[in-house]
Amino acid sequence: MIGMPRRHWMVAIAALLAVAALASVAALFFIDEPLRRYTEAKMNARLQGYTATVGRLHFSPTTFSLDLRDVVIVQDEHPDPPVATIGRLYASVHWRALLSGRVVGDVLIDRPVVILNLAQAKQEIADPTPVKDKGWQQALQAIYPLKINQLKISDGDVTYQDRGPFKPLRVRDLRVEAFNIRNVHSEVGAYPSPMHLSARVFESGSITADGWADFLAEPHAAFMADVTLDGVELDYFKPIADRYHVTVTAGTLSGSGEIEIAPRFKSVVLWSARVDRARVDYARTPAMKGVGGQVAREAAQAAEKAQDPGVRFRVDRFEIVDSTFGFVNKAATPSYRVSVDDTTLTLTNLSSQPGGETAVAKVTGTFMGGGPARADFRLHPTQPGPDFDLAVQIDETDLRAMNDLLRAHGNFDVTAGRFSLYTEVAVRDRRISGYVKPLFQDMTVYDSRQDRGKNIARKIYERVVGGVSKVLQNRPRDEVATRVELSGRLDKPDTSLVETIAGLVQNAFFKAILPGFERERRRS
Repeated sequence: MIGMPRRHWMVAIAALLAVAALASVAALFFIDEPLRRYTEAKMNARLQGYTATVGRLHFSPTTFSLDLRDVVIVQDEHPDPPVATIGRLYASVHWRALLSGRVVGDVLIDRPVVILNLAQAKQEIADPTPVKDKGWQQALQAIYPLKINQLKISDGDVTYQDRGPFKPLRVRDLRVEAFNIRNVHSEVGAYPSPMHLSARVFESGSITADGWADFLAEPHAAFMADVTLDGVELDYFKPIADRYHVTVTAGTLSGSGEIEIAPRFKSVVLWSARVDRARVDYARTPAMKGVGGQVAREAAQAAEKAQDPGVRFRVDRFEIVDSTFGFVNKAATPSYRVSVDDTTLTLTNLSSQPGGETAVAKVTGTFMGGGPARADFRLHPTQPGPDFDLAVQIDETDLRAMNDLLRAHGNFDVTAGRFSLYTEVAVRDRRISGYVKPLFQDMTVYDSRQDRGKNIARKIYERVVGGVSKVLQNRPRDEVATRVELSGRLDKPDTSLVETIAGLVQNAFFKAILPGFERERRRS
């Protein structure tokens, strides 16, 4: 052998390469392709409502590794786009573990892309087949029935696309690392797999999570982790907020807490969170007239769900800084917007469960860009609840900023004046009590120069309003004030507490805002 000519060595190497090539071809035709079809069929036999295809599969008989390429999963009812594509899924066996009598391995999922649109989401919700019968865990076991020592997901990309011209909700650069993923089911409440997750959220936000998981829990995987969010842009949630007539155009969210999501239990504990520079408007439209009962029922159902023992949340501290919140009434003529700007809110000790400390919220800002505003809220942990106290104070807002509101509800506008508001509301045992007291100072309703283009009837009416305000004003301080009492009960089970109180305050405000104006107009 030592003296073999160089030519013979070259022939021997060429022969070995030829044998290796033939073995690879044989593996492709006699092992890989049948195994690809078998694996694909086993996955689809377990999946309900979805179909999987495996582009290529290679099995190494020397290392017992399995390499799947171009795996595609589509929803049968809406196959375009595919709900998931996986560039590469690689599974290997630990030889050292085999020598000690254990069968374990590692799995790498590289470049998975998940895309879900609104039509696919609706189909999933409407599908009568329960999630536990979809066969996702069984499909995973069909690919790799061994215990997984380590699972890695690299360069993941998850996107949800809603209807309309909204930016998609996208999480990219998703990386997951988990260990000790068993091939048998764990006891309820057990989390055998330590895990770490990190990803970019939307454009500049980020998320990290460290905790434990049970990947084979049914009907869906269970997780318990400490989560940190940083700089998540709120305007990406427009398609979700839009369904509740809320418009979000700016703001970022950062925070940390603990989350547990399991088939029979869900819990969110927010240790600390902060929203910066948010701009949020709630809009009332003409189409919403007459749907108050439906809104009330939906709110009641949401409140009932929040009290469900299986859904728990707690907020230790939540802050909103340098933000703007508005109410837009498009159902009025003319439409108007009422806002609180430069808002700072601090909320502590809020919980979905009765008992414990009293939740406290404090809000400061400027009403309609000018008047200092303040609100204090205390939610008492009582049953059946909710029992709370609310106090709102607005001081010396320029009345001219409220002209659209005055035109819509009072049929007049002003050329000068200041506005203040004081209200207190308390709810005990579903009984509401309190008062609303608006205060007008130095109000000028009619100005011949500003109102030169208005018709005679409009000028007469505004003269009457201005005259009545002068009659009613407190002369020493040159102001008009009227106090309206609030009272009532929330005895109907489908009554929305928030909507009822907002309606009472609104009605009392407009009852007090024009004291005697309509009566004086009729007399004139």
